[in-house]
Amino acid sequence: MQGEGKGLGSIIINLVRLIAAATAAGVLAAALALPAVGGAGVGVKSATDVLNLKPEDLQEDPLPEKTEILDAKGKQIAQFYFQNRESVKLDKVAPIMREAIIAIEDFRFYEHGALDLEGSVRALMKNFQSGAVSQGGSSITQQYVKQVLLNQAETKEEQLAAIAPTVSRKLNELRYAMAVEDKYTKDEILERYLNIAYFGASAYGIQAASKRFFDKPASKLTLEQAATLAGAVQNPNATDPNLGKKSRAALLMRRNTVLDRMAELKKITPQQAAEAKTKKLVYKDIPIPGGCEASAYPYYCLYVQQEILNDKQFGKTEKARREFLTRGGLVIKTTLDTKMQKAADKAIKKWVHTSDKPVAAQALVEPGTGAIKAMAASRKFGASKKKNESNYNLVADGAHGGGAGFQAGSTFKVFTLVTALKEGMKLNDGINAGGSYTAGGYGDFKDCKGRAVGDPTHTVNNTEGGGGFETLQTGTWRSVNTFFVRLTQRVGLCDVVETAKELGIKRADGQRLKEVETFTLGVNEMDPITVASSFATLGARGKYCAPMAITQITDRDGKVDKFKPECKQVIDEGVADAASSILSGVFTKGTMSGVGGIGRDAAGKTGTTDGSMTAWFAGYTPDLASAVSLGDPRGSYTHPLRNVRIGGRYYGEVFGATISGQIWKATMIEALKGISASSFSSPDMSRFGGCSTSCAPKPPKEDEDRGNDGEAYRVPEDRTAAPNDNTGVDQNPLVPEPGTE
Repeated sequence: MQGEGKGLGSIIINLVRLIAAATAAGVLAAALALPAVGGAGVGVKSATDVLNLKPEDLQEDPLPEKTEILDAKGKQIAQFYFQNRESVKLDKVAPIMREAIIAIEDFRFYEHGALDLEGSVRALMKNFQSGAVSQGGSSITQQYVKQVLLNQAETKEEQLAAIAPTVSRKLNELRYAMAVEDKYTKDEILERYLNIAYFGASAYGIQAASKRFFDKPASKLTLEQAATLAGAVQNPNATDPNLGKKSRAALLMRRNTVLDRMAELKKITPQQAAEAKTKKLVYKDIPIPGGCEASAYPYYCLYVQQEILNDKQFGKTEKARREFLTRGGLVIKTTLDTKMQKAADKAIKKWVHTSDKPVAAQALVEPGTGAIKAMAASRKFGASKKKNESNYNLVADGAHGGGAGFQAGSTFKVFTLVTALKEGMKLNDGINAGGSYTAGGYGDFKDCKGRAVGDPTHTVNNTEGGGGFETLQTGTWRSVNTFFVRLTQRVGLCDVVETAKELGIKRADGQRLKEVETFTLGVNEMDPITVASSFATLGARGKYCAPMAITQITDRDGKVDKFKPECKQVIDEGVADAASSILSGVFTKGTMSGVGGIGRDAAGKTGTTDGSMTAWFAGYTPDLASAVSLGDPRGSYTHPLRNVRIGGRYYGEVFGATISGQIWKATMIEALKGISASSFSSPDMSRFGGCSTSCAPKPPKEDEDRGNDGEAYRVPEDRTAAPNDNTGVDQNPLVPEPGTE
């Protein structure tokens, strides 16, 4: 062993001489054949084979920076990060912090080049004798290089290679360090090192560490705090204060070591060191919540997250887009209005409990922009079944982290109504609906591919009979099933489907719309954002705007990309005005009359599927639109809204206005406070007034004095929905079978 030690010493001397000569003479390349030493255990021969001491450019990828999501007013609502980091300029780091890190890590940092020969010789001797890198000796520049390489490693193998205890790795590190020293000033190197270093407790970089440990920016660090963080970088996993008393004791010891070293180097006085050492280790453990589960607005956060992950403008691959989100250091500003969000949360909480099996979900959308103002649900977001949490977005479609949605029920009758108005029908045009309807043949309804989809084996009913002649107004107010199926037959199923598509309707699961005879009765599964956006089109007088959650993204370099609403006029303004006029009557003469309006112009439509499997209400003003769904995620066919307790109240049967309508009303009143009431444009009565070829039969003489105030169609005060507000599709073989919800 004595002879082997002699050989190792000779190798070190030759290596040091080579480095010293190269450094002193400014030589950029040198090669040296060193003898192989058997049993050295560190691969000396392989290292010398690749020894080529010249600067080599280091690829410095942008550091992973946390991404912040802000509400419409600029307040943070969520953050994403691969590493919790917030890079800062050196002048934003307290001078005492700079002194502390240099004192303990590389006290001659400003005096030497890429390599500190004095420290390295000492470390190399010990490392060669042990057969591994057991002692440091790297300059701050070399440590920066190692961190860069470690950050670039994508696999476990690459990470181990970046810190491997081999001579070849150290020589490569030195080549990179020489190039870094040529490229940057010492202050620039120190700044980069402080921003890349890991301090423990999931804090990367001095700013994140300062906030995590002490709840203050790096510019405000005191002596003992600076010494604490400077001590942590040597072995952050061993001194991580989150790991318990042993680790905190180790961190305290390291802090005191730093203070002693600073006093030894005369950076502070012995008295200052002694006083600082008397102070307790104060670790504030400031939370660094990341991801949507930590946000106060998790469903909105999920939607924004998926907007980034789905859009190829943010990266060609899903992996690239995820890195853009978690590493990009972005500031994403959204359309979230926290006042409106609180209104929705409050209304839902009043009517549906978090522990209830049925779930209420609501979206608020601004007509004319598509801006999503709020997303709320009765269940909390999370993975705990015991706490009745939801692990998917209850308010959005599948493309935005949502589920399969719920059948939208009679809200779809709006698309048939709009189609009829588009095709020239007037407010008082109507059809003799009858109490039930059965197609005369398969060809009575044809989908958009011309296929016959009528079902003469299925009868559509109204819950409590009724029927007779219904106009566009009365049929809508009373939500008469047979009327709307007959109206669909009259205007054409495909025309109704196309109208729905123009208003942004698409299934929550991303599949093709089911173009069946009962389309108008809402057999397609939907999500609240899509439905609210379609109704917002009418509030904007026929201008459809795609749902919009992000208004601008600022990247790490301060570049700002702004996003504008994507809107298109899809329906004639006059048609939209006429539809709003009819749908306004739902509050005064129809299925919401038991609930009432909101004190300003509003229009809407209840939606209840057959047997109260699901219940909806969707409505709008010129300023805001909203849709509320209610259903049981376990399956609405097997768990209908009948004989259930929701929100602490028992219901024999739930209709669209019973709970969803109540939530909608309470939300809209609160959300629109402080916003001047806008009015709908009056319909063009020269175009839509009266009736044309489908006028109502003249009423019996004794009924003429009743007029057309709709009183005969008013919902009784003790009920919150008309009995006819259902789809009657449970026996239709063309809709999903029970249990497929």
